[in-house]
Formats: sequence, structure tokens, C-alpha cells
Amino acid sequence: MDNTLTTAQTGQETENHEVKVVPPPSNLPVLNFTEISIDLIKPNPWQPRKVFAPDTLQQLADSIREHGILQPLVVIPVDDGTYQLIVGERRLRAAKLAGLEKVPVIVRDTVEERHKLELALIENIQRHNLDPIEEAMAYQQLIDQYQMTQEEISKKMGKHRTTITNTLRLLHLPLRIQRAVAEGAISEGHGRAIMTLPGMEKQLAFFETIVAENMTVRQAEERSREILDRPKVQRAPRVPVNPEAAALESELRGKLGTKVKVQKNGETGKITIEFYSQEELNSFLDKVNKLET
Repeated sequence: MDNTLTTAQTGQETENHEVKVVPPPSNLPVLNFTEISIDLIKPNPWQPRKVFAPDTLQQLADSIREHGILQPLVVIPVDDGTYQLIVGERRLRAAKLAGLEKVPVIVRDTVEERHKLELALIENIQRHNLDPIEEAMAYQQLIDQYQMTQEEISKKMGKHRTTITNTLRLLHLPLRIQRAVAEGAISEGHGRAIMTLPGMEKQLAFFETIVAENMTVRQAEERSREILDRPKVQRAPRVPVNPEAAALESELRGKLGTKVKVQKNGETGKITIEFYSQEELNSFLDKVNKLET
């Protein structure tokens, strides 16, 4: 197959402009290499990437408008005359932004759903396009829907099994912390340090501390070890749970992001709030002030 594209896809004539085409994974037969209308391409429902940064997408659109698409999209034909995208979601979106009417594609034979997800996942991971949470969700999808083991995934992705395991563990973090990892507010390494602490309350409190003190991953790991090494406090005998107090504890934990203990005795009682540093205390006071306003 000729791996050059002689005209940039800008909608304008380009003289003697050769563009090198990097072929996609070769585990499926190519039907043909051609151009098709952008309106005939359906997005890939197995696309593991959920967030596309508008600024970088616009940069790619500007590049495509000037130089064309340097690597063709990969599609499969659908019975209704359209094509389903397998690889190239970001390029397709940028091409639409650039105003292209047609795009270069490699048309492959119909593939099973598992291969569709694998192709999209492999391409995105190799291009470092997925954030850690999106990557973890894609691995989990392979496990849940296609019964792949972590060992099989590690071989497919060329990664150590422990790397797959650690990435999947991020999905056990509270959603608030998962969002912070996905958005880059904290790193995957910070997330792993947080996971060493037991319980959502401690994890959320430690997350607040990491952000407030702008900790490095190494500092977060050291602090988590310090917390775990603290002497265990002798627990008082368990007393019957007051449903009203338990409901109030849950509400306050959600609003304050830290462990709260409510002890109620008739119409009186006390509220105990835990914090692990001066920064956590300041953060708590800020939240209280916001509640007052």
C-alpha cells in the first residue's frame, strides 16, 4: 500500500505536498485507503478518552487547516452506508473544527467490539492522550465486558502488571479525588499515597492537606507513613448508634470533607471535628465561614 498522501486535506490545492502516513495497528486486513465525507463518520462509542481539552483541540485544528491530516483515521463500514470510527477521535473533532469536508481514512473489515476498544485504547495510551482515571476506566471496561485478566491487559499494553493494578486502584478513591487526578490538580502518585490511608474521611482530609501544602509525591508518601505510624487510640466501648446523630455526622462529613463525630444526649451534646495539620484547620475554618455567608 502506498503510504503517502499527495494532497493536504485543507480544501485547497497544494502543489507537490507529500505527507507521510503512519499505518495503524496491522492485526486486521485493510480494505482500502481513501477519502470520505466527514459527515459519514460516526464517533467511536468505545472511545476511552472522555475529555478533549479545547485549547489543544483548536491547536490541532489550526495545524490541520494549514498542513492537512498527516495520519489517516481508521474506520469500518456500516450497513447503512456510513462508517464507524475506530481510531482517530481527536483528529476527527479537529477536522470538523477546521471545516474539512473530507478526511483521509483507512477502511478496515468489520471487527468485533473487543478489538474496537483495544485499538482505541492502545492508540490513546501510546499517545499519552488519556488521563489516569480515563485509563483506569478503560482497563476496567476490558475486565468487566470482555473478561480480560490484568495479566492479559499488561501484555496488550506493554506495561507491567503492577502498573495496571495500581492504575485500577485509583477507581477506589472518592470521586472528588478521582476528579482531581483527572484534572491534573494532583498526580497519580499523590493518588496512590492517599490510597494508603483507610477510610473515605481520612483520604479526603489528606487530599485537602496535599493541595493546601502543595506537597510533592515524596512528601505525600512520607506524610501518609507518619499518619499510619501514629499510635492507635484505645477505642471506648461501642455504644448504641443514635440515628439522628449518625445522619448529622454524614451530612457534616460531606460538607466539611473531614471526619466528624456527633454525640447527642437528649437535647444536648457535642460535635468533634478531626484535623491533621494547621492547613487542614485553616481549610475547615474557611468552609465554616462560607457556610455562614
